[in-house]
Amino acid sequence: MKRLSLLAILTFALMLNVKAQQRLTYQMYHLGSDSGDTTFTEVQRFANNQLKIQNLPVLTDEEISQMIPGISRDLTYIDYNTDSAYYQMSFADGDSFYASMSLKNSSVKFTEEGEELMNGYNCKKYRTSINSNTIEVWMTESLGYDATPSISRGVLKGVMIKQVINGSRILELKNIKKDRKLKNETIPSELGTRVAARDIDKISKDKLIVKVPVFDEDQIHFAEIEKYQGEIPFDSVIHFAYGTLILKRVNLQNLPEHYTYFIDVREQSNGDAYDRSGSIFVIPTDRELSLKDALIDSIQVLHSYTDRRDITYRAIKLEDDFLPVVELMRFFTPFGVKHFNDRVKIDGLEWSDVAYYKQEVTEVSKHLRGDVLIGAFISNYDGGGHKLSMDILAYPGDYSWDTTQNDDWTLPLFNTCNVMEMAGQHYCRMFKTDSLTVEFEVPENVGDLRLRYISTGHGGWGRGDEFNPKENTIIIDGEKVFTHTPWRCDCATYRELNPVSGNFWNGESSSDLSRSGWCPGTATQPVYFDLSFLKPGRHTITIAIPQGDDEGNSFNHWMVSGILLGTLEL
Repeated sequence: MKRLSLLAILTFALMLNVKAQQRLTYQMYHLGSDSGDTTFTEVQRFANNQLKIQNLPVLTDEEISQMIPGISRDLTYIDYNTDSAYYQMSFADGDSFYASMSLKNSSVKFTEEGEELMNGYNCKKYRTSINSNTIEVWMTESLGYDATPSISRGVLKGVMIKQVINGSRILELKNIKKDRKLKNETIPSELGTRVAARDIDKISKDKLIVKVPVFDEDQIHFAEIEKYQGEIPFDSVIHFAYGTLILKRVNLQNLPEHYTYFIDVREQSNGDAYDRSGSIFVIPTDRELSLKDALIDSIQVLHSYTDRRDITYRAIKLEDDFLPVVELMRFFTPFGVKHFNDRVKIDGLEWSDVAYYKQEVTEVSKHLRGDVLIGAFISNYDGGGHKLSMDILAYPGDYSWDTTQNDDWTLPLFNTCNVMEMAGQHYCRMFKTDSLTVEFEVPENVGDLRLRYISTGHGGWGRGDEFNPKENTIIIDGEKVFTHTPWRCDCATYRELNPVSGNFWNGESSSDLSRSGWCPGTATQPVYFDLSFLKPGRHTITIAIPQGDDEGNSFNHWMVSGILLGTLEL
């Protein structure tokens, strides 16, 4: 009997090894990190020269149900016979999407840097750079087949042994296991809805975001409208205060504390040419009285405060049976964006079609859970007015669906933004002769106290408070503790939003002028003051502003809102 040579035996053994089904396990981690940021990927290699790539562990339906919505099961299939790859995402709601790619058409170009021994394998080393990220890859052809845990950065000949990104992010082969019981799968004929490869990442992220549409191009204008009576229904936009205030009742999920909240607002002129004050707010209904009572009945049903000039203000501060509205965003419309874009042509300027505002509101997200009344106000006297759209967006910061850890605490203190202006709520002119003082109580189990404060000054002539910096003083329990001067000197940045802003003889535009805490076409950012020194019990807060003198029929006023933020010590 003829003996087989050693080379023939080794070659035959290698052929058997190539034909066997195999599982290759890869680990990804940060070099030197002890944070536990480690993931595993399994590559199943079949005898028909195809791969199935999936993350480990493979989650069950029950496990996915304990996680945030939008988690997908991701699989990658590679067919080396046709040089094709398919990336599939499947979601719990039944949606499946996939993108196909050619292994030959990768835009990533690698440079071969010679041979090295890596983790016991003779390898060829390759290097490339993507968006200033240096990527090193070690591939071995000694196993007699091709396999990779990732195709996002191109495909090279052989089996990937190791990949290093920027010297610290490691992906390396940890184990190869023969599995003759592994079913010799083929790529499924039905993978879902086919999309472009560039859209896969966007779809994946969009599924994770909790998006609640609230307003959709709803008109805010001045008009004779029938006064609404009765209970506020869910999911209907209702106009109040002669159409200048819109309100919607929505039912919002109680999300885990790791979510970050934003409100996304779009505004366009529908006939009004001027820069107007606007506010997005929530009406708390935790106490006996709320602004909802004033909307349904009259502003007269709410608490009043009369200053030394005999001007009466209502619904502006905390009372034992009343919470002022919680301001999510203070914004200001530009001069006529969209509606007046064809009125003025200026070389080098292309007018925007929409004013866009997006602001984080995580610190007041306690007021965006359950049965919520969300309002939007734009001060205007125009029959066309404005169109406004708004969404609530929540972005996860973790995969866990655990709502038991929410420990945020808030207490609305004051809000002088007269959202019911057209229904009798006066401009806040009190600071000329008075200050604003509110009594409040800090509970025993609340800590980490802060004040979220928004302030803008108004009085639209040369010596008016709109155009002159004024120091806001915050007094706690009779002691001056903070000062803040709201001022914006970057208003010229937003010229493209203001097609009918006044243009002066010297080339300057009125929308360019610096203002007391605001610019036409922008949102005013809250400022925060540390009140962690406050002990449990009763306290007072006083806001004092050196408001300027009236001139003829023109007057100054200030819109200030404040809410106390804290953490429940459970």
